Amino acid sequence: MNRTGGRGARLRALTATIGVFALLASACGTETQGRPLTSGDIAGLPVTHFESGLKPDAPKPDLDVQNADNGPEDTVAIAAIADVSAYWAQELPAHFSMEFEPVKKLLSYDPNEPDIEVCGATTADAAMNAFYCPSEDLVAWDRGMLLPLLKQRFGTMSIVTVLGHEFGHAIQYRLGDKAGVDDSTSTIVKEQQADCFTGSYFRWMAEGKSEYFDVSTSEGLNQVLASLFFIRDEAGQSAQEQGAHGTAFDRTYAFQLGFEDGAKECAAINQENIDERITEVPFAPDDVGQGDVMIDEAIVATLQENLDQTFAGAGVEGPRIVADGGSCPDGVSTPPASYCADTNTVSIDLPALAELGQPVDREAEFQGEEGNGGLGDFAAFSEIASRYVQGIQNGVGASLDSPNAGMRTACLVGAWAGATNTEGSTLRLSPGDLDEAIAELLRPHSLLAADVNGHPVASGFARVEALRQGYFGGSEPCTQNYG
Repeated sequence: MNRTGGRGARLRALTATIGVFALLASACGTETQGRPLTSGDIAGLPVTHFESGLKPDAPKPDLDVQNADNGPEDTVAIAAIADVSAYWAQELPAHFSMEFEPVKKLLSYDPNEPDIEVCGATTADAAMNAFYCPSEDLVAWDRGMLLPLLKQRFGTMSIVTVLGHEFGHAIQYRLGDKAGVDDSTSTIVKEQQADCFTGSYFRWMAEGKSEYFDVSTSEGLNQVLASLFFIRDEAGQSAQEQGAHGTAFDRTYAFQLGFEDGAKECAAINQENIDERITEVPFAPDDVGQGDVMIDEAIVATLQENLDQTFAGAGVEGPRIVADGGSCPDGVSTPPASYCADTNTVSIDLPALAELGQPVDREAEFQGEEGNGGLGDFAAFSEIASRYVQGIQNGVGASLDSPNAGMRTACLVGAWAGATNTEGSTLRLSPGDLDEAIAELLRPHSLLAADVNGHPVASGFARVEALRQGYFGGSEPCTQNYG
């Protein structure tokens, strides 16, 4: 985040018409382990839990793939191409009044093996990549480095995600004017459409229509979102740059749009509606920390002021943030931040949050390592904010341990994040901050989408959607959807 100079201005107040509910009693002096809660649905589909991946009885694809080695990664990749082809063979006639034409060429390569010339370059130049080449109508993927890393880090569905995305580019060129795509179309429009098309494909899969794959709407979609997070653009990149794909927040937005509303909505993505919502922007000239501040007592005091300003319209006293270890002596504890209802305080473990707030180690990410354990300053801020909004909800009589409480919490944190963009805010979002929130949301024991007991919503898809609704809509959707 970026600390700003103006300290007297008031942020837009968030409404607090959450509704009055009874607060159920919590166990005293206990620390929770973050048992996930299953609640609601995923864009109208039930929340499901099972191992996602290639079906045991999946047919063998009848595809001609150059240089395939038939190893485990290629097996999944080739099945993904066959599967997404089957999806578009149904989708294009049904919703775009055109027949599907299969991709002419498919290439599997290992950049460590002898070079293969492709699309004006060589496979050595395409390490850690997958791509669609319009001039050759070719989809290619790195089975030697990229796919093994994705599978190891995020599971089988991450491979399907990448291939579904690249196939989305092939569909753009088939749709042409129907997708508003031509030689002048910006990269970000093409990439957002492709992510959206991937979401529509996964919806079809989640509805049980795929011959090749099963995907659960909890752990399976979590793999998808985690892989989209992994292949995000660097913080501070501009969406106007050639090659821009979007932040993790932008990419998951587009995927969820396709999953919820279908491929026709994806084809309607254009520069105008992207410009209205895109979060991929350069660092501001006064953002001297390039998006990172140290988590210390001074910045926590600024955060306290900022949260108090943001939620002034709730008509209740916000909790005090106290650095006394992150636990509640007489209530349930969710370190490194806990809401203590009896004292209306948020207890924080400042050293632990400072560690969480270290910048993400991108090099370690790409090597499949844990790195320094940091997720960025906004991950730490959002964990504190998640416990702060527990106090606001408690003050207006909302339930803190119902299945909806975690969703409402994530939504209210999103509303706070959106409010920091208001003129006069003492804290401002920096490029990459929302991605840090998504990184926190996708952790197994996320506090950002957890109830007062630390029990997070089971589905990462639902967690991210709740944050997004609050960010774009303020507190109103938090009340309407999760009251």
